[in-house]
Amino acid sequence: MYKNIFVLNTGRCGSTTFSKACTHFNNYTSGHETRSRFIGDIRFSYPAYHIEADNRLSWLLGRLERSYGDSAFYVHLERDAESTARSYAKRKGGIMASYRGGGIIMGCKETDNLVIAMDYVDTVTENIRSFLANKSHKLNFRLENAKVDFPHFIEMVGAKGSLDLALAEFDVRHNATLMGPP
Repeated sequence: MYKNIFVLNTGRCGSTTFSKACTHFNNYTSGHETRSRFIGDIRFSYPAYHIEADNRLSWLLGRLERSYGDSAFYVHLERDAESTARSYAKRKGGIMASYRGGGIIMGCKETDNLVIAMDYVDTVTENIRSFLANKSHKLNFRLENAKVDFPHFIEMVGAKGSLDLALAEFDVRHNATLMGPP
């Protein structure tokens, strides 16, 4: 068992579902963006034997490194990049507003939300890949292969609980974006 597990991701890729699936373990707690409102060291004060999924950690990787380094287990949760970007392109506000609206990308003239979202997904994915390059305890996890990848994750981290209930969460659309024009 690992003391801390972090599910790094772009968002819009099944992180809520992954977190819900982990609630069916009896030897780990699980949360989704549980410390995202905090700053300073308390932002990284996760309880022991906890699985945390939070896409905002991809912007705080230096501090995650300082706090946990190679002692934690890391999951890189991914979903098809275009599907992820399409989901973001349909949303108003949130992290995309920060990315494009004068926060990260300043003065951007691009008006196509999908183009901006694809750039965001590519940026965050590469941030995570770079961070994980030297990590010993990690797993690449594809949402499209969740029913195969999740049992492998359970085995790697020594999780105990109901595999059937955990896998059933991947049949539920948690936090889905309403579909409409991009």
